[in-house]
Amino acid sequence: MSISNAMQTGVSGLRANSTAVGRISDNIANANTDGYRRSFAQMVTTTTTSGGAGLAPAGVRAVQGTNVSLDGALRPTGRATDLAISGSGFFVVSRSPNELVESNYQLTRAGSFLPDENGFLRNAAGLYLSGYPYGEDGTLGAVDRNRFGDLQTVQIGDVQMRGAPTTAITIGGNVPAQQTGLAVPGDPFLSSAEFFSPLGVSERLQFSWQPTAVANTWSVTVNDPAGVALGTVDVTFNAAGPNAGSPQAYVFTGFAASDPATGQATLAVGVPAQTITLDFGAPDSFTGMTQFAGDYTPLTIGADGSETGMLVRTEIDERGDVYGVFDNGRRRALYNIPLAEVPNPDGLLTTNGNAFLLSRSSGPVRLSGASEGSAGTITAGALESSNVEVAQELTDLIQTQRAYSSNAKIVTTVDEMLDETMRLKR
Repeated sequence: MSISNAMQTGVSGLRANSTAVGRISDNIANANTDGYRRSFAQMVTTTTTSGGAGLAPAGVRAVQGTNVSLDGALRPTGRATDLAISGSGFFVVSRSPNELVESNYQLTRAGSFLPDENGFLRNAAGLYLSGYPYGEDGTLGAVDRNRFGDLQTVQIGDVQMRGAPTTAITIGGNVPAQQTGLAVPGDPFLSSAEFFSPLGVSERLQFSWQPTAVANTWSVTVNDPAGVALGTVDVTFNAAGPNAGSPQAYVFTGFAASDPATGQATLAVGVPAQTITLDFGAPDSFTGMTQFAGDYTPLTIGADGSETGMLVRTEIDERGDVYGVFDNGRRRALYNIPLAEVPNPDGLLTTNGNAFLLSRSSGPVRLSGASEGSAGTITAGALESSNVEVAQELTDLIQTQRAYSSNAKIVTTVDEMLDETMRLKR
C-alpha cells in the first residue's frame, strides 16, 4: 500500500465514523420519541480489486440501516385514541385524509392519535390513521388486503347513528296464579314496552294484564302510546303436569294478524301503520310469559330497532375494531384498523414523521387483521416507546469517537511521512 493509499484509507475511516456518529446522534435525540426505530451505521471494508491474493485495501464505508423489527416498551397514557402495537405490524397512515393515491400511504408505529377539527384521527406527526369502515349491517364487505385502495381515514367526530324501526318484541315475565279465579278479580297489572318509530322516535306500548274469575286465565289488552286499544288476548296457563305454569292456549282478538300456535300477534301502530310482531311465548314452553304463585314480575322486553343517536365516545379493542358508544345507549362498530405487514421490516425506507415507505427490499405489503395470524395486537390507551437504549448509544459514541481519532491520527501521520519524503530532495 502506498502512502497516498494510506491517507485515503484514513479519510474513508473519518467519513464512515462521521456517519456513525450521525446515526448515534439521531438515536439519542429520539430516545423519547414514541414508536421511533433505532438507526445504525455498519462498517464494511472496501477494496479496489475483488478476489485473489492481491487485495488492495482502500478503506471502509458505512452502510446505514434501521432496526425496525425490534419492539419498544409500552407505556400507558389513559387516552382512548392512543394506540400501541405489540408484535408485528404497522399502522397505515397518510398525509391527507382519505388519500386517493396509493403510493402516498406510509407505515408507522407512532400511535399518538387525536381527532383534528374535522374528527379525523391524526398523530403528532400530522399523519392520518387509515382503516376499513363497517357498513350499517356490521360487516366490512369485500376488501383487498394487498393494497391500500379500500382504506378510509378513521373519523370519529359528529358520527350519528340512524334510527331503525322496531319490527319485533318478545315478552317475558310472571303473573301470580293466586290472583285468578276470584269472585271479584283484582286490579290489572300494568307495564309497558319501548319501541322505535321509522323516524327513530322512542314510544311505548301499554300492556294491561287483567286477572279473570276463571282460574289460570288472564285477559291482556295492548294499547298504543295514545291509549287506544290495538288488540286483546286471553291467555290460559297450564295448571298441572310437566308444563304447569306455561301458556296453554291463546285467543287473539282485534290484532292485524295472529297465530295461537306460536303465541305471536301482529300490531299495526300509527299512521302510516308500523308493523310490529309481539311474541308472548309458544304454548307449553317457558320462553315467554309464565304463571306461578307468588309476586308479579314486571315484563322483560326484548325489542329490535333503535332511536337516532349521537356519538358520545369511542372504544378500540385489541383486534383494532373501533366502536362508537351513542347517547341512545347503543354501541356499534365503526372501523377496523388493519396492521400492515411486510416480509422484511428492516428493509423499509425511513421518511419524515417517524414513518416508513415500502421498498423492493421490504417486500409487498399485507393488511392483516390485528391478532390474526402473525399480526400483533393493538393496545388502546398506550404508546410504544422508542427502541433506543441510551446507555448502549453512549457506549457506541465513545467507541466511534476513539475510532474517529485513530483515523485522524493516520491522516496526520501520513502527512508527516509525506513531508519527510518531500525533504529527501533537499
